[in-house]
Amino acid sequence: MALAEKLKLSSTDYLQGEASATVKHEYLDGEVWAMVGASDAHVSISMNLAFLLKQALKQSPCRPYISDMKVNVAAANAFFYPDVLVTCHPKDRENRLFKQYPVFIAEVLSPSTEAFDRGAKFAAYRQLDSLQSYWLIDSRTQAIDCFRRTADNAWLLHSYTGPSAKLALPELDLALDFAEIYADVTLDAEPPLVETVG
Repeated sequence: MALAEKLKLSSTDYLQGEASATVKHEYLDGEVWAMVGASDAHVSISMNLAFLLKQALKQSPCRPYISDMKVNVAAANAFFYPDVLVTCHPKDRENRLFKQYPVFIAEVLSPSTEAFDRGAKFAAYRQLDSLQSYWLIDSRTQAIDCFRRTADNAWLLHSYTGPSAKLALPELDLALDFAEIYADVTLDAEPPLVETVG
């Protein structure tokens, strides 16, 4: 995500503008930036994960959403578009424009978003009392960092790199296959190292 021209807006003004915008924007405490397009790997990983969740949750009250649905983090005065989220809260079924009670959020990492997804965005997401799991899925290598909220409100990290791994989501009473998340994904190329001539 490349930062566009920063504007100081109220959340109300942001939502009004977003309702008619031709480009999606994220919002954090008065600052707004445009979302950029995603790579093939990014989209494929997101689709795989959303499909797995949709299949697993079809007989439950929980609903998965993809990157066109906003999450409102009221405590951080923020609105984000996660790559994948799941909410089970009845109030979220009533709100058609954004969700406020996700139990699971996943972001697919790219070079332009990784620092923000691991830093300021995760700091905001942690203020969601409903959130139990936050996944960071790499699009350049097969690696998934799974953060899970503990009983004492800390966050425990489990990192997975093996195709045989099962990734648990106890709050949804399911486990997903690592290999299926990366099925048919052509990973993004690492940026080339710049050689200097001296």
